[in-house]
Amino acid sequence: MVSLTSSRLLVPVSESGTLRSTVEFAVRRAIERAEETGSQASVHFVYPLSERVTAGSETEETQTGRSLLERVSVWAEEDRGDDEEAVAFETATIGTRQYLFSPGDYADVLVQYARKNDLDTVVFDPGFNPLGTAPLLPPLENEVRRGGIEVEEAPVGRERRNPLLVQRGTIAQFLSLFVVSYGFYLLLAGSFAVFELVTGAITAAIVSVALWGISLTTPLEPVRTAKQAGRFALYVPYLLWEIAKANVTIAYVVLHPDLPIDPEVVEFDAAVWSALPVTTLANSITLTPGTLTVDVSRQHFTVHTLTGDSRDDLFSGALERAVRFVFYGRAAARIQTPLERQRAEDEEQ
Repeated sequence: MVSLTSSRLLVPVSESGTLRSTVEFAVRRAIERAEETGSQASVHFVYPLSERVTAGSETEETQTGRSLLERVSVWAEEDRGDDEEAVAFETATIGTRQYLFSPGDYADVLVQYARKNDLDTVVFDPGFNPLGTAPLLPPLENEVRRGGIEVEEAPVGRERRNPLLVQRGTIAQFLSLFVVSYGFYLLLAGSFAVFELVTGAITAAIVSVALWGISLTTPLEPVRTAKQAGRFALYVPYLLWEIAKANVTIAYVVLHPDLPIDPEVVEFDAAVWSALPVTTLANSITLTPGTLTVDVSRQHFTVHTLTGDSRDDLFSGALERAVRFVFYGRAAARIQTPLERQRAEDEEQ
């Protein structure tokens, strides 16, 4: 494997189970190089479009690419942390002026972009395969090398084609599940008597052994988990405050002689990803009086709203930004609200 010494990196992205780890690897290496050289590093994340795009057109693939790059930007900002001066990020869709079919086609647009932006190394995600059919990565890496660009494959675990339901867990995952189960048992018991402490420990141990390889299927990262737990502790009182305000508003509507309700079902794409953040946002919306999450498909939310004010609050993105803050950090709050994203899409069309 080639040693990654460049501080100017190009990272092609596509949907894969190893993309998150690849982003973290690239950002970490860029920070290391910036510290060694004393100059700012640069990481460019690009999404190659397999179809030709005409001016002003919007396709399903361009929407997918924009959403994925937005997600990658949030991850990168989270991984960079407070080292904002060390690494700069850029995102772009490439290959929009031609149809990309073969590894050679993809290599050409990557090499052209790298040369245009003075990038030295292409970091590939092991699961990178924008075609989604035949394996693209090995021949693509060879074609990029022939173009004179250094190539590195992120040293992260490859994605299984048929993931196992039960996976091997780590001691840290076992202990985490034990602590959560134990705490939940004591919360329900409402007592710290010896009997509850003993039976709680036994119950938590049984749950941890039984669900060790099922409930926690991804590696536990203590630092990131601790940060998320701290941010969640701030989120809870914020959510309770939003619920209290909504209760007052709905009480006013119900008690008003004219009953000024305006029910409507609305849809929007939320800028949250993976099961837990999506579930947290969906439940938060439902817990807030005046809004009810009817259906969720990946990032697409269908929500019943009771009044115009509840719709305005929903599209203002306050809850969405708060959930992004919990799972992705402060940088995620800079993403546009659902209303702003909708307006941007309308202007593009």
